[in-house]
Amino acid sequence: MQVLSARQGLGAVLGHGRQPAPWVHLADAVGLVRFAMAHQTLQGPVNAMAPDAVTQATFAQALAASFGRRAWLRMPGLPLRSMLGEMSTLLLDGQNAVPCAALAHGYRFAHPQLNVALTDLAETQRPESALLTQNISQNRL
Repeated sequence: MQVLSARQGLGAVLGHGRQPAPWVHLADAVGLVRFAMAHQTLQGPVNAMAPDAVTQATFAQALAASFGRRAWLRMPGLPLRSMLGEMSTLLLDGQNAVPCAALAHGYRFAHPQLNVALTDLAETQRPESALLTQNISQNRL
């Protein structure tokens, strides 16, 4: 939903915008699953998110910028809480999670920074398999 809004020039900061907004490029999401399956020493949860922690406001602005737009709208928290109930917690409170286990075991992100990941997604016309192949070869699975 945020992508469609940003693409149409209606990108918005949700709530106060200071909440953590974890994100991950598709290539790294799949790469992390494959990495976890291939490394038997990796135990417990593996957070599938990029190491570049950003706020929701930063994410909204970077997403809009990747389409040559601005995130000029603000969506106050109260209407979101009214419409979404408990689900609004995901958007308005965020979650400050870090991919510690993956990094500690040597996973190398293909797209560790938000701006680079969004630029790749915005200009990429390649099939997804090319992205996955690139990530897999970097992590030598």
